[in-house]
Amino acid sequence: MKFAKVHGLGNDFVILNCMDEASAIPENRYAEAAKELCNRNFGIGADGILLVLPSNECDIRMRIINSDGSEAEMCGNGIRCFARYVYEHGIVEKDVMTIETLAGVMVPHIMLDKQGQVTGVEVDMNEPVLEKADIPMVGEGTAIAETIQIEDRTFEITAVSMGNPHCVIFVDDAKNFPVAYWGPRIEKSEYFPRKTNVEFIEVLNDHEVIMRVWERGAAVTLACGTGACAATVACVLNGKTGRDILLHLDGGDLNVRWDEETNHLFMTGPAVEVFQGEYPLEAESHE
Repeated sequence: MKFAKVHGLGNDFVILNCMDEASAIPENRYAEAAKELCNRNFGIGADGILLVLPSNECDIRMRIINSDGSEAEMCGNGIRCFARYVYEHGIVEKDVMTIETLAGVMVPHIMLDKQGQVTGVEVDMNEPVLEKADIPMVGEGTAIAETIQIEDRTFEITAVSMGNPHCVIFVDDAKNFPVAYWGPRIEKSEYFPRKTNVEFIEVLNDHEVIMRVWERGAAVTLACGTGACAATVACVLNGKTGRDILLHLDGGDLNVRWDEETNHLFMTGPAVEVFQGEYPLEAESHE
């Protein structure tokens, strides 16, 4: 099976071009394949796999399977990597393309220099969703600076969906905050029926923050693009920053702008293909 290894700020993925027989796997093996391929000791190693698939409504379709075998609706770092991959491999010959995802249609813009080389990817991440029922989160209305109880600790949270659920929490010292302890407890708490991603944000000034993330289905990761968008929304709604901010993640920096006129979020950042290879994953199902 042919694959490509990619990353966006260290949030890494294995891409499989399922329109090519050399990389195609049956749908009933997606979860099993993700667990095997993403294993950092016995496989290739990644936070998830990205599947390149045909679309009836867009230029291309992306599916995301986390390292634990669960499927994600969207991934900001993943879609930048996906867009660059399909552009540079000639699968989609447009520098502005439409990508079908479980979170709706996304529109990445491949940023090129004068020589036609890719310098980054900007993605229109659509509008944020704030209603609890649509995130989903238990209760009615919205959760902006709402308190929840996890074990013996009270957290003030802002809940946002970017096609996938996010719980944003402001902290004094993001670098030393015990993300690996509190992240999974909040992710799997009773407040979020489909679990949630959790972002821990330290505000530096009105246009700059530090963000660390616990990703649903992948644990601590170096970056999360949808999380950066959700964090931007939370920062604005809580009066912490302006609408255009630089987020310092463990793997590097992302810029996110929440456009006041359209209500859309625009995320800009790098996407890197590390290497290509072949992996001996058998195509046949063991069922």
